Amino acid sequence: MRDSHPLSGSSPRPRIVIVGGGFSGAVLAWHLHRTAPYRHEIVVIEPREEVGRGIAYDSRDPAHRVNVPALKMNLDFDEEGHFEQWLIASGYPERDPASVIADIHLFPTRAAFGDYVNAYVRQLGDAVKHRKTKACAVLPHQSGHRVLCDDGEDVLADAVVLAVCHTPPDVPSSLAPLQNDPRFIANPWQPDVLRSISPDDRVLIVGTGLTMADIVASLDHQGHRGQITAVSRRGLRAQTHATQFSETLGDFASNPSRTTLALLHHVRRVIADAARDGKSWHPVLDQMRLQGLDIWRALPLNERARLIRHLRPFWDTYRFRIAPQVDAVITRRIGEGTLKIRAASVRAGARENTALSVDLRARHSRTWEPAPFDAIVLATGPAHGSVFRDNPLLGQMSADGLARPDPLGLGIEVDIQSRAIGRDGRVAGTLFVAGPLARGTFGELMGAPDLARHARNIAETLTAMDLHVSQLPPRPVQA
Repeated sequence: MRDSHPLSGSSPRPRIVIVGGGFSGAVLAWHLHRTAPYRHEIVVIEPREEVGRGIAYDSRDPAHRVNVPALKMNLDFDEEGHFEQWLIASGYPERDPASVIADIHLFPTRAAFGDYVNAYVRQLGDAVKHRKTKACAVLPHQSGHRVLCDDGEDVLADAVVLAVCHTPPDVPSSLAPLQNDPRFIANPWQPDVLRSISPDDRVLIVGTGLTMADIVASLDHQGHRGQITAVSRRGLRAQTHATQFSETLGDFASNPSRTTLALLHHVRRVIADAARDGKSWHPVLDQMRLQGLDIWRALPLNERARLIRHLRPFWDTYRFRIAPQVDAVITRRIGEGTLKIRAASVRAGARENTALSVDLRARHSRTWEPAPFDAIVLATGPAHGSVFRDNPLLGQMSADGLARPDPLGLGIEVDIQSRAIGRDGRVAGTLFVAGPLARGTFGELMGAPDLARHARNIAETLTAMDLHVSQLPPRPVQA
């Protein structure tokens, strides 16, 4: 029989349980305490040793840099420079001189950002309790929920916030015959998984976005000198940042477009106007990100689906930029001829000696060409559309009707206050979703600045709620 009791040291304060202690969970805990100090008992359920890292910032690979300048990476969206000043005060630029770009901007390692987040969560002391376990079920209980954990103990919650992590890429059906080969790397985010690739190996990377850039940077750092081929349907690679930052340009919120085509025409006009004034496209896309919710909410569901189908690859390419240090590696490898980025489809081919054989078909071509590789790495991004299938916790919640996928397959369906919507279409009063899995409603929830703003909004909503402290039934009498 499971132990069913409140967390030790329980108090009459409402208890907020955050499931997931990556950046989304950590920044939410920080904002909760900051918004209303000690009003809530905050519990973070996270199996990792530390809160604030998750997959994104747990990497100790020095080749992995933050994709946003430190000036913009902060716990609070409105406190520009908070992280940067923390780095400077700790002497980080002297320890990592490669982080300084053009004597102005800092692009530190992702581990450094994880250190920053974890440091500020630890400063909260006992205001945030870290349960080093994994949540395996969330069940309704009175006005709140009971969270069942792998360690055999349950945690009673007056409100639950799901801040669950990204899921590994889905293996494309065309490559499924190769997925059991040890040289086929389906999850590039596993620690040291690229160490199995030898310096002269021929490497195929499926995907050409941010993850591809990280993989190339990691391989280059560990001394790889062989041929790398990266493929995607359009062959688009992530862009880098402008050499100088400027004020955002354009207005996409006052009279938002109602169709994807109208939005595209609007964006192109603003970019063309900026070019005539000698300005780049960067501040235009930055303005779109800031006004993303207004843009997204103005589009009917069918237009949102059209945007995802036709424009999302281009948005991802220009919105999610890579650090200048990583861009330099990509540019150098292309110039050396050891990295080729191709617009092509890929499928498993016939076995060829000891190599992994695939067939590649160039975009707009009907001809499949065989190509041997020594390693294949998936870089197609998180499989948000399959989280209810691959995440046991979400699978349980879906089966029990507590949550459901959003209509676009981007994650979990929520209302504008980030409250989960159940199978019957009803909004859950005390069940929230923080982080990228809520983006079906908000449109853009991937970068740290957007996640920080989203977390602050949830913290303010929770603080304004009249949460009643639930009481567990007495422990069963042991025979």
